Amino acid sequence: MTQYKVPVLPGDGIGPEIIAEGRKVIDAAGERFGFDVEWIEYPQGADHYLKTGELISEASLKELSAYPALYLGSVGDPRVAPGILEKGILLTARFYFDQYVNLRPVKLLEGVWTPLKAKTSKDIDFIVVRENTEDFYIGIGGRVKSGSNKALLELKRTLYSAKFGLDIETDSEEIAYQIGLISKEGTKRVMEYAFDLAEKRKKHVSSVDKANVLSDIYGFWREEFKAVSEKHPDVKTDFNFVDAITMWFVKNPEWFDVVVSPNMFGDIITDLGAMLQGGLGLSPGGNINPQGTSMFEPIHGSAPKYKGLNKVNPIATIWAGAMLLEHLGEKEAAENIVASIQQNILEARVRTYDMGGSSGTSEVGDDIARIVLEG
Repeated sequence: MTQYKVPVLPGDGIGPEIIAEGRKVIDAAGERFGFDVEWIEYPQGADHYLKTGELISEASLKELSAYPALYLGSVGDPRVAPGILEKGILLTARFYFDQYVNLRPVKLLEGVWTPLKAKTSKDIDFIVVRENTEDFYIGIGGRVKSGSNKALLELKRTLYSAKFGLDIETDSEEIAYQIGLISKEGTKRVMEYAFDLAEKRKKHVSSVDKANVLSDIYGFWREEFKAVSEKHPDVKTDFNFVDAITMWFVKNPEWFDVVVSPNMFGDIITDLGAMLQGGLGLSPGGNINPQGTSMFEPIHGSAPKYKGLNKVNPIATIWAGAMLLEHLGEKEAAENIVASIQQNILEARVRTYDMGGSSGTSEVGDDIARIVLEG
């Protein structure tokens, strides 16, 4: 029997509840498909931070880097100022492990309501590949008051480093600035990932940018997209301004197969994608380093008001668990979990409140695990 060791970070709020159901379904899949998962739990989250003052240590990151896949519940707690846990744990992990792809399947399952009139599961089935380590999310910026100011800002990445020496002079009472950066190396590798993915699907890649206004940074993005596309002559391509693609997602989602986007725009359009497929409770995500440590999670937050109520929908977390298994090479088991989610929805007997039912989190997990085992 194949053995896997998977670190799990349940996190905050509803995180431990939804992770429990994801583990339950993965364990059921292991029983059916002949593998076993040893779960290694890590405490990182609000309770750990408030007790120790530690977000995630260098030692913990080094330990985690020995594993190909991590399973994450959710991070965020009202007892901690907004952004501290998210930046200190999530973004730190993404940058440390160089998880340069944020992968978001946007797939409408049969029997799930979508706000798009007359669209069905045949129309909404695409994947957004979001660059995950660059753009305006590199964390370089600041504020200065009137007068002269100097700043030395530095970015260190696995692929490269960059320094910005700023000499700022302003007569404004106060200004704020944020620096966005994309590199040739970072842009090329995420686009190659997107094209390789499209080769296995419908052979269509759509690029997202705002090159008509931010011509330097996103003009560069377009140049690299063209260069990578030339290596894949059988893949259809198109360019989309970010404001336009939000319209096309709503009007014609069936146009899309693989969508590749810079970090900030990808963050925005994937939340729209989540609504197209029925809501945050059904939307999984992966932070991918194809040669290193990847992390899988639902895209929703920690929903602290529902903590301990056994109420929220665990499907996004269970689906993220299927993505984790596929990443480990258990493709058949992963496909079976998604099919079991689909069957649970079509049977319409065990559903959480957001899908019009009255079942609890654990009941949904139990039902999907049952379907997995029964085949």
